[in-house]
Amino acid sequence: MTEEEKKVNEEEPAQPSPAKAEEGKATEKKAESSAHVTHHEHEALKEQLEKAQADCKANLDGWQRERAEFSNYKKRIDRENAQLNQTITGSIIKKYLVILDDMELALKSKPASGEGAAWAAGIELISRKLQAILDAEGIERINQNKVPFDPNLHEAISNEEIEGFESGEVIEVVRQGYKLGDRILRPAMVRVAR
Repeated sequence: MTEEEKKVNEEEPAQPSPAKAEEGKATEKKAESSAHVTHHEHEALKEQLEKAQADCKANLDGWQRERAEFSNYKKRIDRENAQLNQTITGSIIKKYLVILDDMELALKSKPASGEGAAWAAGIELISRKLQAILDAEGIERINQNKVPFDPNLHEAISNEEIEGFESGEVIEVVRQGYKLGDRILRPAMVRVAR
């Protein structure tokens, strides 16, 4: 290319070729068409999003309710298991209370010395071990004198006129009562002042 041709090319603005011009017009029409479709698609996507968000919220609410229900179920099962354990423990221990009563009666008449003293010491040791087992299981004695008679804790075997006691007061516990937590295993047999 000569210098003159270069100058002419530089002075004249570049004219697009007819093929390129038609290609540009087609691209513009396509863009306008895309914008129109995009608006409709946008509305459809917006509706889908709102529906998905509503479904998500409903699922979350359902999940939270189920989680709370499961937590309550678990607490109820734990509570029922604790009550069942307490009931089973109580029913087993009740059977041994009679033996403990007999040992305590035997110890009230134990000989101070002689041949029976060794046996009495053995019975006393066994009685203390049984009481330690009861204590370990959380079983408490109902053993109080000079307290108001409570029909939930006591079983009155006599009603006596005694000086130094007010009416309705426990004079003496004849047979020990026992309780496990709030549950009475056996009421205490008591003498009550009139």
